Amino acid sequence: MTDQKIAPTRRPLTLRDVSEASGVSEMTVSRVLRNRGDVSEATREKVLEAAKRLGYVPNKIAGALASQRVNLVAVIIPSLSNMVFPEVMTGISEVLDETPLQPVVGVTNYKPEREEKVLYEMLSWRPSGVIIAGLEHSDASKAMLKAAGIPVVEIMDTDGQAIDAAVGISHRRAGRMMAQAILKAGHRRIGFLGTKMPLDHRARKRFEGFTEALAKEGVEIADQEFYEGGSALAKGREMTEAMLTRTPDIDFLYYSNDMIGAGGLLYCLDQGIDVPGQVGLAGFNGVELLDGLPRKLATMDACRSEVGRAAAKIIAERTESGEGGGERIELSPKIEIGDTLKRR
Repeated sequence: MTDQKIAPTRRPLTLRDVSEASGVSEMTVSRVLRNRGDVSEATREKVLEAAKRLGYVPNKIAGALASQRVNLVAVIIPSLSNMVFPEVMTGISEVLDETPLQPVVGVTNYKPEREEKVLYEMLSWRPSGVIIAGLEHSDASKAMLKAAGIPVVEIMDTDGQAIDAAVGISHRRAGRMMAQAILKAGHRRIGFLGTKMPLDHRARKRFEGFTEALAKEGVEIADQEFYEGGSALAKGREMTEAMLTRTPDIDFLYYSNDMIGAGGLLYCLDQGIDVPGQVGLAGFNGVELLDGLPRKLATMDACRSEVGRAAAKIIAERTESGEGGGERIELSPKIEIGDTLKRR
């Protein structure tokens, strides 16, 4: 684990900042942002463009509280159906339960435009901090986060530049570690099965680390299969059947998450395929729910609860002290061999 500190975030933006950037009075800026008063369309567009460029978010509680902050922590995650994030939320709640702070959750569905909307609405209530999944955001979201003037902790990933603080694992490292374990077990005909990755940046980084480690040993991915939407278990079965039909000499299947990996395992067991003798399998996330499968799927612990706890601790400590900024905590994932990866 590494813990490194840099400069704190700057002050929150005000109406005056937008006024200066747009060249109109603060009163006019206020009218535009409240959608009131007689303002020309050209002036309105000028103000809105300046506000978006700066990352300014109107304060819905201005004047209601002397501190202009509420004891809420905005937690912005891609999904509630993905079993990864409830565990992160549990870690966050465990820490914040001991403080006056209360987490409030927004869901983005892995869509940058949805993240912008959720972030805008949450910041307008002036929370005490933001915990947000991932390091990749739209320019508008980045501007809002930088201008918020509150602690911001990006979670689940450390492969990239954080806006403020970051807590997570290196997904490229996780991909390399799994590739090395699979190669060490003697596999060379390896298939990859996963979600479509343009918006799932963490899955993309694991795939990049995975293929990079294979390439160093002169091994290329033998086949690939991707999906989006629908039941992960059912999709895992379908993709596994398609790949083994198309490329029958595959000797290992690496899944981007445990749920589709569990579907693949169930398919192999139904078909009488020897796992891991004929085909080895591995997933990612270490989902405890799957411990009841007939065979324990090889996987990797993504330190989800630890990530939630560490992120919440940063928010709580900085809210209380008013100091800090730029913390970076990288946790170390661990491979769980299970019953589907040969031991050598």
